[in-house]
Amino acid sequence: MTNTSPPAGPPLDQAPDVTASEDRSSEEILPEESSAGEEPESPGVDLPTVVIIGRPNVGKSTLFNRIVGSQQAIVEDRPGITRDRKELEAEWLDIPFLVVDTGGWMPSGDALDIKVSKQVEAAVQEADVVLFLVDASVGLTDDDQAIANWIRRSGTEVVVVANKADNERRENEMWEFMSLGMGEPVPVSALHGRRAGDLLDVVIERFPVAARGNYMSVADRRAGRDDAEVDPDEESAPRVAIVGRPNVGKSTLFNRLVGEDRAVVHDLAGTTRDSIDTLVETEDGPIVFIDTAGMRRKGKIDDSAEYYSFVRALRAIDDADVALLVIDATVGITAQDQRLAERVDASGCPILLVLNKWDLVGTEARLEVQAELRRMLAFVGDAPVLKISALSGKNVDKLRPLLQESISQYHTRVPTRDVNKVIAAAQQRQPAGGGAKILYALQGAIDPPTFTFFVNREIPQHYLRYIERTIREEFDLGSTAIKIRVRKRQ
Repeated sequence: MTNTSPPAGPPLDQAPDVTASEDRSSEEILPEESSAGEEPESPGVDLPTVVIIGRPNVGKSTLFNRIVGSQQAIVEDRPGITRDRKELEAEWLDIPFLVVDTGGWMPSGDALDIKVSKQVEAAVQEADVVLFLVDASVGLTDDDQAIANWIRRSGTEVVVVANKADNERRENEMWEFMSLGMGEPVPVSALHGRRAGDLLDVVIERFPVAARGNYMSVADRRAGRDDAEVDPDEESAPRVAIVGRPNVGKSTLFNRLVGEDRAVVHDLAGTTRDSIDTLVETEDGPIVFIDTAGMRRKGKIDDSAEYYSFVRALRAIDDADVALLVIDATVGITAQDQRLAERVDASGCPILLVLNKWDLVGTEARLEVQAELRRMLAFVGDAPVLKISALSGKNVDKLRPLLQESISQYHTRVPTRDVNKVIAAAQQRQPAGGGAKILYALQGAIDPPTFTFFVNREIPQHYLRYIERTIREEFDLGSTAIKIRVRKRQ
């Protein structure tokens, strides 16, 4: 098999297929993490929303993983791991709902803490039920009281959850949380799953009546909504991954594209930890935008949370239909930008180069950046280059037509008759030499377009590149990767 996409150069370091190896004393032991492509489907209707809140390090992400049934959120035994909102679909007793993981809410703190707290407050505004987690092993704290005072003013339905109630003694000691004035707390151990079902029974009882009676289960909706016939060719929303080095403006661009402050933005490198997916309705149909963590060389990663963020960012690239490689134009093209471009190119998905902070670059420096881009990223061919300012929004609107063009090229399917007609004309203009000939060809797959050539003898690589170029030009495939498989007649 011959793959005409440029080979991956110095590896961005291949990510092992692993999940976070967590401290068993503080982490939940769950089934192996599902890939991004296997996450629960985005709902087609407005489902009831359950938001998990609490001060840092009370087990919010552990409970989130327990409810969705897989290791979706990064969990460690230290505060401040979760920063952005992460939401997925879950189900209990055939009733589907959205569950949202949030960062730790703090009554005060530095600029980053304040932004994380604002994300929590925004999630609560959209919630039908709020799970207020407290730590039964620690007891009631001043921060718990502060959260209770704030959440009481929101008017949202609240269930107090006493987490880490691993035994009957801790369950008996949880009654001090009654002083919060929010009803009887529900004891659980998110780590071990103790009384998790009891908690979910309480949650669905708090849903609006319509949610409990009229929403179809996940299985029923996957089988077909209201017994309607499902079109087997119906495509899911294309996935657009926003990738790049730390602190180049990925989350700022993500927020600009989704139209709200969905991700925490801060000038501290490594602010984003989890890959955050958001479905956005655009003029061209729905698109899933994925904000990923900034990726450094694996050898420079000395923090376990950053490492698992790195692994998930790579998975987001592999599952994406298009990747936006965001580059800080004020810094120029770096070796790490080059490695990231190689990694994206090797995955087979189209790549769009986004030069962010372009408004901060002087005239002479702009010429240098463009020359560096042509020299260091020449292997991505004619990949579109967009010069923007994510902060001000300048030129971001020009991204939409480029995205649609790349998505269309990535999903292109060419009739077998047309493929053979183009190849026959190309061979007539310029034979391969030595009697070598492509006898028959067909497109065997899309995402990216993959062609199989049946030949009478070995075809030189330079001739395959000629045929690839011809196919690319004739069928307007632009810069999307093309895979070619060669099978020799026995």
